[in-house]
Amino acid sequence: MYEGAVQNLIDELGRLPGVGPKSAQRIAFYILNSDASDMARLTNAISKVKSSVSFCEICGNVSETKQCVICRDDRRDPGLICVVEESKDVVAIERTRSFTGRYHVLGGAINPLAGLGPEQLRIRELVSRLADERIQEIILAMDPNLEGEATATYLSRMLVPLGIRLSRLASGLPVGGDLEYADEITLGRALEGRRVISEGAGIAQGNAAEDFEQVVDEEQTERERADAKPKAPRKRWSGSMFDDLDNSQGEPEDSSSDNPRDAENDNSRADSSPSPGTQTTVDEALIEQALDDSAHAEAPSSEDSTDSPQESQPEPHKSAAQAEQIPVDITRADAYRIHAHRSEDYEARIRKIQEEPLRTPTPEVPPLPGAKYVNPWS
Repeated sequence: MYEGAVQNLIDELGRLPGVGPKSAQRIAFYILNSDASDMARLTNAISKVKSSVSFCEICGNVSETKQCVICRDDRRDPGLICVVEESKDVVAIERTRSFTGRYHVLGGAINPLAGLGPEQLRIRELVSRLADERIQEIILAMDPNLEGEATATYLSRMLVPLGIRLSRLASGLPVGGDLEYADEITLGRALEGRRVISEGAGIAQGNAAEDFEQVVDEEQTERERADAKPKAPRKRWSGSMFDDLDNSQGEPEDSSSDNPRDAENDNSRADSSPSPGTQTTVDEALIEQALDDSAHAEAPSSEDSTDSPQESQPEPHKSAAQAEQIPVDITRADAYRIHAHRSEDYEARIRKIQEEPLRTPTPEVPPLPGAKYVNPWS
């Protein structure tokens, strides 16, 4: 506890919002340690703001004149009014540069515990401003707390019967927030205040997204049509016993042939086939053509006729073992030397090692002093 002027200053500073006893004490000693000129500027600023600054007679915002800068600006939209609680909320909305209308400051929110009711707020001034026919919409920008919700509910019930469009600021998830940490009320309001990105099939005009979807649907339809189409039977290089099975399971073969001569023969046969009960003549040209085709098919080629019968017969297949069989007069060691390309000296040493019996040489120095070495192989 201090006495005199110091304690009085600490008590007055402690009455400021957000300033406790310790903070008030630190501020008081800062004032005592500062220069007199600095403190004189502080006292002049405080006295000037109390004497010259007042509230706007139209919107209630702080201003040094009868009307604030926003109310005097003719570029502002007079059909939009944003209702806020404090003058600091006007500064916050102006920083967004998204609102071009005008404001109305209530001077607080309904708080029965603090003794603030509708009579202490600037609600009558708001109703009197609605007499202007240019006003088309009122935006309620209250704080999302208990007092703000009570004030917004009171204003909405009072202004809805007047027939003016009424709206509220969307309350939901903040930018950079997570869904798992959002409470139920915030998440519910975010769902209720969702924005419509596209109306879907209700839009008559086409856009790039619809064109892209249409192309994708057409490609999918073509793909499904190609999958549904039956496939042709599998072609083989040579005839086999499964050809009849493929023909029976697949589509019927087309009678038309790629060879134009065969196609002409088929057409001529179809044309020459007599109908029952009619007498026809023999087509000699067709018979000669059929005989020529059969003669060409049965006649051997000139290359095959010149070959000898011995060469035409295939030689018996020789196995790899018979082709690479080693002669009898060559020993196994010689064959091994031929294939391995090893010298005579190397093979002689190998034979010497193989012919000598297995024995263990006696070491010159015993492994342990005084111990006699015993040969396990002797």
